[in-house]
This record gives sequence, structure tokens and C-alpha cells, in this order.
Amino acid sequence: MAITQQSSTKQDILEYLLKNSQGKASELATALDVTPQAIRRHLKDLETEGLVAYSSAVQEGMGRPQHIYELSDKGKERLRREVADGYGDFALSLLDTIAETVGHDQVSSILKKQWERKAEEYRERLGDASLRDRVATLVNLRRAEGYMAEFHPVDSSEPEIRDCFLLIEHNCAISNVAESFPSVCGHELEMFAAVLPDCTVERTQWIIHGEHRCGYLVQTKKE
Repeated sequence: MAITQQSSTKQDILEYLLKNSQGKASELATALDVTPQAIRRHLKDLETEGLVAYSSAVQEGMGRPQHIYELSDKGKERLRREVADGYGDFALSLLDTIAETVGHDQVSSILKKQWERKAEEYRERLGDASLRDRVATLVNLRRAEGYMAEFHPVDSSEPEIRDCFLLIEHNCAISNVAESFPSVCGHELEMFAAVLPDCTVERTQWIIHGEHRCGYLVQTKKE
């Protein structure tokens, strides 16, 4: 196997564990269409690098116990760094400088204005398509900005609601900014609501609260 293929498979493993929180070698082999033996070799290498660790083991049938793997803090940081590519650190440093100069309240106002501009940009790109198409376009835009985003239709418990989707972001491209300026997350939620004005948008999961992804429930407003 070529070095580039090995690197690609290891990256796929890291991204799978990021999206699914944890996984066994057999699950990874099935999901990535790689032999279990190769997956175990890659996991061993990643464990040696300190990027993954196994939290427990489960017995399946008469075979040997299956380790349950998850990303280490170092592995999560590596993926975050790959997404940020240096710009996140620059943005955080810039915001810190602004906060020292004009105060945190002014920084919050600046961030709010930035998200309002982002909402306008997204609205123009989404147009007046169906909600499914608009959410799909929004997911693609977020992916282009470094978010591991996806969406899934869900059944609403309220029959008068026609369309309902769960928008998921498995990482945060601005996590270092959000840690220092948590108001950015509130502005981001407001931005999603402004982009989809005919919908209610509710945050269901939040990375900053220790969950492994951010989730947003998007559903048409009641008639």
C-alpha cells in the first residue's frame, strides 16, 4: 500500500471517530471498506502517535475482545488544527487585541455584525429553493469553510410541521475563538435562523458543552 493511501486511511479513521465519538476495528473496517487487519495496523500506529486510545473492550462471541477506540485530546487538536490552518489563531489574537483596546462588549457587537453579514451572504446563495435544497446548500457552504457538516431528515412529532431536518457539524472551525468568546456561538445560532427565516432553528448539541458535535434542529414554522 502506498504511503499516500496509508495516510488517507488514517485520516479517514480519525474523521470517523470524530463523527461517531467511538468505534471498534470491525466497524471501521466495514465503514471504510478496508480489511480488519489493515485497520488494526493503522489503529496501532495512531495509538503510538497518541492520536487515538481505546477506552474499553467488549466480548463478541467466541473471538477476542474488541477494543473500543476514540480520539485522544491530541487527535481532536490535530483535526482542529488542520481545519483552522493557522487562521483561527490569528483571528483569536486579533480579537484579544480588540478586546484589550475597546472591551469585550464591543467585541461581541463586532462579532454580531460579522454574523449578520455572513447571514446575508448565505441568503443570497440559498435563494428561494425548497427547504431541503436550502439546507443542502448551507451544508455545502459550511463544508467549504472547514466544517465537517451533514444533514438528515427527521420526523417531526407535530403533524402541522411539513419539513424537519437535523443539521450536524462534527467539528468547529472556530473552536479556539468560541472558547474565549462564547457569544460567537449565540450569534451563529441567530445567523442560521436569519438564513432560514421560515423556520425555527434550535441547538440540540453543543461542542463547547462537551458534546462531540454541534446539532441544529431545523423545522418549518407552524402555520
